[in-house]
This record gives sequence, structure tokens and C-alpha cells, in this order.
Amino acid sequence: MNWQKNLKIKNNHPLKDKTTIRIGGTARFFCEPRDLKELKMLIFWAKKGNIPVFVLGAGSNLLISDRGVKGLVLRLSSAFFTSIELKGNSVEAGSGVKLAKLIRFSLDNSLTGLEFLSGIPGTLGGGIMMNAGCWGRDIAGIISQVKVIDLNGHIKTLKREEISFDYRKSNLGRYIILKARMRLKKSVKGFIENNIRDYLLKRRHSQDLTFCNAGCIFKNPKLESAGKLIELCKLKGKRIGEAFISPKHANFILNNGNAKSEDVLKLINLMKKRVKNKFNIALEPEIKLWR
Repeated sequence: MNWQKNLKIKNNHPLKDKTTIRIGGTARFFCEPRDLKELKMLIFWAKKGNIPVFVLGAGSNLLISDRGVKGLVLRLSSAFFTSIELKGNSVEAGSGVKLAKLIRFSLDNSLTGLEFLSGIPGTLGGGIMMNAGCWGRDIAGIISQVKVIDLNGHIKTLKREEISFDYRKSNLGRYIILKARMRLKKSVKGFIENNIRDYLLKRRHSQDLTFCNAGCIFKNPKLESAGKLIELCKLKGKRIGEAFISPKHANFILNNGNAKSEDVLKLINLMKKRVKNKFNIALEPEIKLWR
């Protein structure tokens, strides 16, 4: 069987435009499986060839090396992985669903609980994997179960108590998330719409959305704001190549148009070094690096 032809595996596929910061090289292999059967076939193909597997969502919170990714990059964007179903006061959705679409579905069904994720340019799977959140809330608080597949092709459904969530992370890294069920609450549409509007306004006022970016670069240390610490090191506006630290929110690195991954990495290292020297605090990256 010609695996690559039948599964439409692309060689040396560009990834730059599939990330929110618009930086990155190519994937050695790239595929968007149509259903679970194709996903399993891809997993077995990669395992047989000892090929690393990466799952790409909306490309936020991600920096891809300009040298590219020497592995198989999967994007679960087909209808099979982006379905949404109403289950009473719960919503069950595929991991490839954009958070914005999920919030809209919940609004249409008068369900509240997802509004705090408004404006986050991610997918449900990525949000669960990194326990996305803001304004004192995170996605772990609404998850009731998650269906996953491991890199041996085994499928299981994990209840919330079987999953370990922490600040901007989970223990789901050894799996590919397939779908999840979220517990929400009935409400009135006007209330939900106001919540969405308020969260979007807070995001616009506090974050720099004028240039391509990967979201917050660092996790906030306990009792501290990473952005404030970086700002106190007088790094706002600092530029290396075509990448620069946001003058509005110091925990954002912006792409002026043609930034390279090395430009961003140099800024990240500079931010870490300055904060460590001034405050003796080791900043932990929130974004993921693929190379």
C-alpha cells in the first residue's frame, strides 16, 4: 500500500501560515486525517517508521523553528474532529473545534461557562492539553471527560478525576485528544452575550493584537505577573531582527512581518536572563517550541 498517496500525506509542507505568529519552516510530513480510521493508520505508519508525531491545532502558543519539523504533523480539522453535540446541559465537541465556534454554539443553546475563553485563538484540544485559561479561570474547571488515543492506537475515555491539570499544563501529553465533554449551566442569552463582550474588551485593552503573535510567552510566576516583571526590566519595545517585545504587554513578542524563530528565541532568552538577574525569578515558557 502506498501510505502517503492513500492518506494524502504531504512532504515538506509549509507551516508558517498555520501559526498565529506566522513563523516556521516545513513539516517533513503533514496530513489532515478525515476520520478516526485514518488517524489510526497514520499513527501506525509513524510508529513503524519511528517518526515523531506532532498535533497542530490553531497554531497559537507555538513557535516552530525555521528549520522545520522532522516528523509527522497532524491537524484534526475534518468534520469528524470538529463536530459539536448538545448533551443536556453539557456540550461534547471534537478536539479540532475552534474555541470561538464552541462559544458560539453554547450561546445559541443558552449555556454559560465558556465565555472566559473568548478571544483565545485556539482549538479545544490545544486548550485542554495546556489547560488554557485567563482571568482566574481555566478549562479544567468545566471538563467532565476526555476521549483520547495513544501513540499505540489505543483509545480510552478519561474521567475528570483521572486527569491531572495544573497551571497551563496537563498530563495529557502522551495522548492525542479526540473529543471532550464540558459541564455548563443554563442561562439567558443576554447574560452570556454580555460576558463574551466584556471578556473581549478586557483582552483588547490588555493585550497587543496589532501584530502577529503567539500569545503569552511565559507563565505567570506565583503572586507575580510575568509581563510586569519584564516591563520592570525595561524591555518593552526591545527588538531583535523583525521580532519585538510589545510596548503594550511585555509578555507578548510580536512579528513585524518577517521575524525568524531565532529572533524570537533570542528575545525569550533575554527576557528570562533579565528577570532572573533582577528578581531571582526563573520564568517558565508557556509557548511550545517545535524543531
